Amino acid sequence: MTFYTTRFGTLECSEDDLFVMPEGFLGFPQYTRFVVINHKPGSPFRWIQSVEEASLAFLVLDPQEVSGDYQPEINDLDARALGLDEHTPRQLYAVVSIPRGNPQAMTVNLAGPIVINAQKQIGRQVVIDDERWGTKHAVVSIQDQEDRKAAA
Repeated sequence: MTFYTTRFGTLECSEDDLFVMPEGFLGFPQYTRFVVINHKPGSPFRWIQSVEEASLAFLVLDPQEVSGDYQPEINDLDARALGLDEHTPRQLYAVVSIPRGNPQAMTVNLAGPIVINAQKQIGRQVVIDDERWGTKHAVVSIQDQEDRKAAA
């Protein structure tokens, strides 16, 4: 399958690379077919790109990259919708926000991760009801920023 994107130009992928989000992303219910694209080799970042809307792409990362103890409780309704049980392989992504001109202030939404059933290639953005996981969790910690300044 070949499709055009405004960020990456023309891309090619197989149907096996696609996943479906029957309800779309929160705020974008009309777009349901996506592919995960690596940002660049060695980077923790990925892009979730719509194959239906050339300009719709979300910067994401594995939430374990920013919080090693991130193990969200997925409610029964979401688990059923995704066909998940405790043994189902899954992928987990969190959407990254980068304020214009201030990449050190980037945050990640740990309260609304994207969960993908890796067997069925069905995804869903879920809402986690746990006060530890907010919508604006810092990606770059203050200590990391200080360490980078000291090394410069």
